[in-house]
Amino acid sequence: MNFRHKRLIMGAALLGVAMPVMPALAQSGDEQARIRKLEGEVRALQRRVFPGSDGRYFEPQISGSPASNSTAPTTSTTAVTDILARLDALEASLQRLTGQVEENTNTLRGLTTRMAALEGGTAAIAQPSSGPTTNLLPDAGETGSGTATRTVAAPETTPEPAGPSAERLAAVQAIAKPQTDDAGDDEYSYGFRLWNAGFYPEAQQQLAMFVEKYPNHSRATYGRNLLGRAYLDDGKPRDAAPWFLRNYQADRNSRRAPDSLLYLAEAMIALEDTSRACIALAEFGETYPALAAGRLQSQYEANRQKVTCN
Repeated sequence: MNFRHKRLIMGAALLGVAMPVMPALAQSGDEQARIRKLEGEVRALQRRVFPGSDGRYFEPQISGSPASNSTAPTTSTTAVTDILARLDALEASLQRLTGQVEENTNTLRGLTTRMAALEGGTAAIAQPSSGPTTNLLPDAGETGSGTATRTVAAPETTPEPAGPSAERLAAVQAIAKPQTDDAGDDEYSYGFRLWNAGFYPEAQQQLAMFVEKYPNHSRATYGRNLLGRAYLDDGKPRDAAPWFLRNYQADRNSRRAPDSLLYLAEAMIALEDTSRACIALAEFGETYPALAAGRLQSQYEANRQKVTCN
């Protein structure tokens, strides 16, 4: 065998040894591409769960770039280490995201349950026995506002068993109705004057007319809240509760929404519905912490002392 033949045989042998390395390198490149694609998907998911740059985004723990002077075995080891490290980091990131999603889901579930319970409290109050009515002192600062946006069945007024006496009619007629350029404000103010004088049935009729005729007036939230109070002061907590809930749900940021939530608790206490009273009180404490420690603190604490909540 001459020298040329030996060179051909040796070249073929070397080629046979080198060929298996190429698929391995190509496979490593495929794994790198898959890892990069997976990392991109995790980042996209993180942007949906954690909007904003708050430092919680997943970042690879290693660069994945082998040293320039490393040999072939070192390069292979570095690539495998890179893949394992990235997979570990991806797994940890996915666990954090899963935990955050579960936490958000539980929070939303709790809020949904609470609101469903509050809504059920006025749609069909569970046959509580008629308890003592809580007398509410007239609030000299009661004035009115808000907009009615949620559809809640308006409570039916209970007619007087007998017509008003001549003396009562004269007393009601003695209460002057304001006459200004704001007709809606005049209607509300007249209802307030009737309520403040203790003419609760007349105030109920007047305020019901106002909130239905002027649902978008600036005093609508005051009107709905005062209408509920007119029923509550008249010993009709079952008729008062829907108006308090309606006012709270119409606009929680309105001036009398927090008051209505507290009065809703009072109506439930009067109906001996402890469960819904506690729900309303808890909702008030979480939604209006500043008022719970400020303007409405005394009323809030007084209601909490009337019931035992879990």
